[in-house]
Amino acid sequence: MPQSGGGLDERLAAAFAHAARLAPDAPALLVGMDTPQLSAAALAEPLSAARRAGADAWYGPAADGGFWALGLARPTAELAAQLLHGVPMSTPHTGSDLLDRLAAAALTVHHLPSLTDVDTVHDARTVAAEAPHSRFAARLHSFNLTPEVAG
Repeated sequence: MPQSGGGLDERLAAAFAHAARLAPDAPALLVGMDTPQLSAAALAEPLSAARRAGADAWYGPAADGGFWALGLARPTAELAAQLLHGVPMSTPHTGSDLLDRLAAAALTVHHLPSLTDVDTVHDARTVAAEAPHSRFAARLHSFNLTPEVAG
């Protein structure tokens, strides 16, 4: 689906609202596209039916203080707006601000593993080292970046 307008906080909330309209009784998980080391296998266990019991939300922290994943067991437009509207994005405290909102909404949060999201060349190198056999690592290495270019 095309992204809605507004800041990232509003676009994320709109995506949850759209998911709730499409499948009102289904959970929804939004995953950042800047975590290429993530695999379906890594999500299979923490999101399995056995582990979903009792979870209202899922939170995947990013190493830079943000988050790479947010899931809601019962997303609604109202809940998504309450959780996300006004949360400053791309700051070192974005993740903690979101966790505060999740706690204020009295949601039981299951934590996903911390991942490095790719915002800089240094991050890209870190992620490529974590997933050396991935398409991402192969593509990064194909650029043959020198320290002067990457610096």
